[in-house]
Amino acid sequence: MKKCIFLLFFIPTVVFSQESATPKTIHVYVALCDNINQGIVPVPKSLGNGQNPKSNLYWGALYGVKTHFKRSADWSLVKTLESPNSKILERVLFQHNTTDTYLLADAYDGAFIKQTTIDFLKAASGDLKEKVAYDDAMLDFGGSAGLVAYIGHDGLMEFDLDVTLKPCDEVARDAIMLACISKNYFGPYLEKTGAKPLVWTTGLMAPEAYTLKWAIDGWILDESDLQIRERAAAAYHKYQKCGMRGARNLLVTGY
Repeated sequence: MKKCIFLLFFIPTVVFSQESATPKTIHVYVALCDNINQGIVPVPKSLGNGQNPKSNLYWGALYGVKTHFKRSADWSLVKTLESPNSKILERVLFQHNTTDTYLLADAYDGAFIKQTTIDFLKAASGDLKEKVAYDDAMLDFGGSAGLVAYIGHDGLMEFDLDVTLKPCDEVARDAIMLACISKNYFGPYLEKTGAKPLVWTTGLMAPEAYTLKWAIDGWILDESDLQIRERAAAAYHKYQKCGMRGARNLLVTGY
């Protein structure tokens, strides 16, 4: 069994200007880091408590999804929503400050990493469609989002999924999987969903939120897959000091 090793370590603000008739939506599925319930090299107790989003490595810590996007000059936390089920410990809605783009992030109890993975893959197939009311509008998430992302440990290193996956429509959604060796482990499942792997990984990595944020910057601007992958690699090098060559080898796009 492979174990992920976590490394704990500011990009100039990107200028966005375009407007769209239909809001762009992103749904992020976060499996909270869990020392007890996941096959990881343990991190400090507060960071690895999978039942406490507030201090968790992938949520409330400095480079966790909630904290990193909340501190970003490009995004505003507009609402904390009621959780749709007991496995999701916190749900937050962000609005991009200069474009009509919204991001919904779910913090899953780390003990339910398998369900997190299933929900992400189902959404990638167009299933689990959700609507969220905000500012007199109904926003589309889950399988209706244009981009879905998974953040956390790659639980597929320890378990297989007994789940039927097939495209629910003809929409080719973009998918980001920031987890260790996600191309190898997520690949066979993602291929069944019909989603496009925008950014995923070939090796061990720290799936912190800066990589996701920089990739999303390019996605909002409708950049090419390679340009978005380059942004992700640049972010990872900036924070992890691994060199651009190493970052490009780690973070890849497409099959």
